[in-house]
Amino acid sequence: MSLFNGVISIGNVSTLLFVCFAVLLLGYALGRITIKGVSLGDAGVFIVALLLGALFFSVNDAGNLLFAASSTGYDFSSGLSIIESLGLVLFVTSVGYIAGPKFFGNFKRNFKSYVLLGLIIILAGGIAAAGCIYAGEFLGYGATIKEQDGFVAMIVGLLSGSLTSTPAFSAAKATVAPEFTGLVSVGHGIAYIFGVVGVVLFVQIIPKMTKANMDEERAKLVIASEGEEKKGILKLFEIDHMGIAGFSLAAILGTFIGQIKIPLSSQGLSGTCFSLTTTGGCLLASLVLGHFGRIGKVSIMPAQGTLKLFRELGLVLFLVGAGIPGGAEFVANFDPMYFVYGIVMTIVPLILGYLFAKYVLKLSLLNNLGSITGGMTSTPALGTLIGVAGTEDVAAAYAATYPIALIAVVLVSQFLVILF
Repeated sequence: MSLFNGVISIGNVSTLLFVCFAVLLLGYALGRITIKGVSLGDAGVFIVALLLGALFFSVNDAGNLLFAASSTGYDFSSGLSIIESLGLVLFVTSVGYIAGPKFFGNFKRNFKSYVLLGLIIILAGGIAAAGCIYAGEFLGYGATIKEQDGFVAMIVGLLSGSLTSTPAFSAAKATVAPEFTGLVSVGHGIAYIFGVVGVVLFVQIIPKMTKANMDEERAKLVIASEGEEKKGILKLFEIDHMGIAGFSLAAILGTFIGQIKIPLSSQGLSGTCFSLTTTGGCLLASLVLGHFGRIGKVSIMPAQGTLKLFRELGLVLFLVGAGIPGGAEFVANFDPMYFVYGIVMTIVPLILGYLFAKYVLKLSLLNNLGSITGGMTSTPALGTLIGVAGTEDVAAAYAATYPIALIAVVLVSQFLVILF
């Protein structure tokens, strides 16, 4: 039996589902391994997905993602892209709803800090990228690309991957010459791996290095939000007891908001544009709906159990959808020097951002790390930090810094292409 003229068959869908659940099983098992109190956690799913992609998937000349155990020649990239997108929507919408009730009070209180930290992190990444361009020129590029424009395209791809930023990835591809868009994709894939794992490990290592008392750090995150108590007194009509209807409303609105394009060049919508993408749109919509919690006398606030389930499910689906193609691309295009460049572009913003937030902005540890996950636009690291902190209140700092970083990384990526 087949659908869509044989493009998608029941066998292919079954294979895709089997692969996804196998990755989840093995990934969670790997994530539980703890060495001196540090574990991969949910990033274990990403590592297994990468390994599976590297060992059992390949990318052909047409750019199709093929599974070695399948004889149909079906391109699995489309199915995995759907899984990745679904995971992102579930995760960021859950985070928005969780952070919503306290977001605006926290944002108002620390507005300048969040803006400054978001900018510092992205600018540090941009400066690191520029440094890698100069270093590459000095070393004769240190790899296989000899053309200056091609090398810059690779570097901006590495930057978007090191910051795990899809909007920056899209903006870079739209800015470089058409013949170099493939190099942007290669760079993004190479740097994405450490971009995920590096931040996940960072938010676990820093609390241990500083010997932080988590009870004290959680207390510093408690922020009173006006009217929560009043909302609880009101008897609201619930469309469904799980709150999935309200969740769906935020996802629908967020999808539309994410499609709004703002031109950044004189060519209008046909040129380079900025958009929040579905990820940013869903985050914004769920923050606002989560803040109010209701429309009239109708509750639009999902149950906490629903939000926790969707947040976790969304995160691991995203890691599966991004990890398998990433593993295949990594093997096909790996170059040691570019991997080193990607590490530099992840580590420099992390360290500078942390030190700036601690010693200049005087942010508490969890506000600091929450803001860094937002500044690095790192979805997996936020999931890990919530587990480390033992509270979902850190999501408010992530949500406050994320939009600033989202805009800044798009602009920095385009500036690098124009400058070099």
